[in-house]
Amino acid sequence: MTYDLIVLGSGPGGYVAAIRASQLGLKTAIVEKESLGGICLNWGCIPTKALLKSANVFEYINHAADYGITVGAPKADFPGIVKRSRDVAKGMSNGVQFLMKKNKIDVIMGTGKLQPGKKIEVTAADGTKSVVEGKHIIIATGARSRVLPNLPQDGKKIIGYREAMVLPEQPKSMVVVGSGAIGSEFAYFYNALGTKVTLVEFMPNIVPVEDEEVSKQLERSFKKQGIEVMTGAEVTKVDTGGKGCKVTVKSAKGEQVIECDIVLSAVGITPNIEGIGLEEVGIVTDKGRITVNEFYQTNIPGYYAIGDVTPGQALAHVASAEGIICVEKIAGQHTEKLDYNNIPGCTYCSPEVASVGITEKQATEKGLAIKVGKFPFSASGKASAGGNKDGFVKLIFDAKYGELLGAHMIGANVTEMIAECVSIRKLETTGHEIIKTVHPHPTMSEAIMEAAAAAYGEVIHL
Repeated sequence: MTYDLIVLGSGPGGYVAAIRASQLGLKTAIVEKESLGGICLNWGCIPTKALLKSANVFEYINHAADYGITVGAPKADFPGIVKRSRDVAKGMSNGVQFLMKKNKIDVIMGTGKLQPGKKIEVTAADGTKSVVEGKHIIIATGARSRVLPNLPQDGKKIIGYREAMVLPEQPKSMVVVGSGAIGSEFAYFYNALGTKVTLVEFMPNIVPVEDEEVSKQLERSFKKQGIEVMTGAEVTKVDTGGKGCKVTVKSAKGEQVIECDIVLSAVGITPNIEGIGLEEVGIVTDKGRITVNEFYQTNIPGYYAIGDVTPGQALAHVASAEGIICVEKIAGQHTEKLDYNNIPGCTYCSPEVASVGITEKQATEKGLAIKVGKFPFSASGKASAGGNKDGFVKLIFDAKYGELLGAHMIGANVTEMIAECVSIRKLETTGHEIIKTVHPHPTMSEAIMEAAAAAYGEVIHL
């Protein structure tokens, strides 16, 4: 069978690319070795949000008295929480299956290996092999949990994010290594359900890619929730010889040993580029990622790569955007290259964290003249009514032109608010225009207008 396009991998990059290709009239197939939707729908973005929602509901029930409601002592049904998460993931995967049929995309289940001549050899679960051929091939094989030499994952005591989603029982204690999005989300989740959590971060601040003020606020919030936070600290070894784990942590204060049931390694991801035929085809890689141009063409004509296997940010929405741009270019459409400086990042712990653009420190290091406005949710009527006063919105503007250089938020539902700032940056809206844009009251999103007003000395509610 010959196709116009074959996509290797059906994550948020692969399946989105396949659908857009079909919309543009390309005869399309997708090769997937496990489940449609890839890691994001099955073992990442979606099921983790389901887990976090359960933790969120449990917290609300525990604090029901704060809202004038009396309830009995709640109990977390850990297997039930895990089951709900898996059911949500299954539903989303089935949804992608429906979209494949709707868009007349052939789904070929099996492990794909690239071959020269724009072909893919597919090995099915029963070992049978077949070869499919396409005029264009997109590699979208995603990534997996990164394994460090001093943290060898055994899937039982030292685990990655995948095992963390389906543990058979809730651990009494856990050490989470790495405080990026994955580490912070799981630290919040397990702590909210009653697990004693220690969060260990090598860098001076947790969520280290975020603005420093956001990092400090999240650390305060986590500590208030009962999470032990260790920054500037490194896990040097883990002894799994006994019943649990003995974790040796080295910091400026010296070495200490923490005992726990489970160690969750959340120290990043590794692209899935091994064993997929890159060497046989002659596709160039650099530092473990596939080298592509601005429209995702590799060095071999007809072969493209998108998502976590390429040098861009390893985020689901980035992979989707890359897939659409790549396919539109293949189909001869006029398309613009992706602006990697305007990609939102979100962390779904509580309080949530969201940002786009540069931090205040980065702006200062660039020598830019800036105006900074900050509005705390403690001054927000909606936040007070909802009982979620932790956090703030911080906006950084170019002092001369009023361009929004960066937006940094921490608080309830800020992951839903950040898109406004992404649009503001895309449309080159100025600070004064934000101030004059009427925001609905009472909402959390008013804080964006108020932070802009604060930057220009016009804030009303502070």
